[in-house]
Amino acid sequence: MRPNKIKQMWHAGQYVTLGWLSVSHGFTAEIMARQGFDALCVDLQHGTAEMRDVWPMLQAISQTETVPVVRVAWNEPATIMKALDLGAYGIVVPLVNTAAEAAMAVAACRYPPIGMRSSGPVRALHYGGPDYVAHANDEIVVMAMIETKEGLANLDAICATPGLDAVYIGPADLSFALGMAPRGDNPDPVHLATCDRILETAHKHGIKAVMHCASAAFAAGAVKRGFDMVMLTSDLSCMIAGARLQLDELKAKAG
Repeated sequence: MRPNKIKQMWHAGQYVTLGWLSVSHGFTAEIMARQGFDALCVDLQHGTAEMRDVWPMLQAISQTETVPVVRVAWNEPATIMKALDLGAYGIVVPLVNTAAEAAMAVAACRYPPIGMRSSGPVRALHYGGPDYVAHANDEIVVMAMIETKEGLANLDAICATPGLDAVYIGPADLSFALGMAPRGDNPDPVHLATCDRILETAHKHGIKAVMHCASAAFAAGAVKRGFDMVMLTSDLSCMIAGARLQLDELKAKAG
């Protein structure tokens, strides 16, 4: 089976860069995949993609060495299994509140006897290799998002869930949970301390911690604080930033 670069980098003690796909188009996915991210995530929760968009976007990513990841819209086994069958090598599950919910997400990503994933890797078999089914349980990465009051209350138990590879911080919803206005790259000391507590708890249980960032500066800080993966930027953010940069430069130079 094709090895999962995310796991290889983690085993080597390296941090992983993750890009984000909010636009549901194969060409956008291909362009982002060619920029050098270690992994790239198709966002089914808040992006414009629907399940019918996933397979062409994964095909586009697969032209490169970038690892294909999907954030599902909900902790729903059928959707998780479908994304995996289409070739996702990592699954991000939002709004995980309890150890039982984390265990359900893990089970949907693992074939029996470990989990309940149904056998039918229609595209994953061709992307991963003919021995995909025999090794998928060891290669697929499962990440549970910690971003609610209940999730924080159950953090220790969630991180102790057998088979869970990482917890993923959703900073905007985590801001809600802490009584703050939602924002990325939140500099509030309470927010930062909460993120560090999530990181420490994950590492205590031998799993990884992921920080969703909105800038290179904040992502670099997260890496220095010990985070194992940082989401750096999205296709949409780059489009907006690039257009604004050119317009601002034109106005400044043209007067």
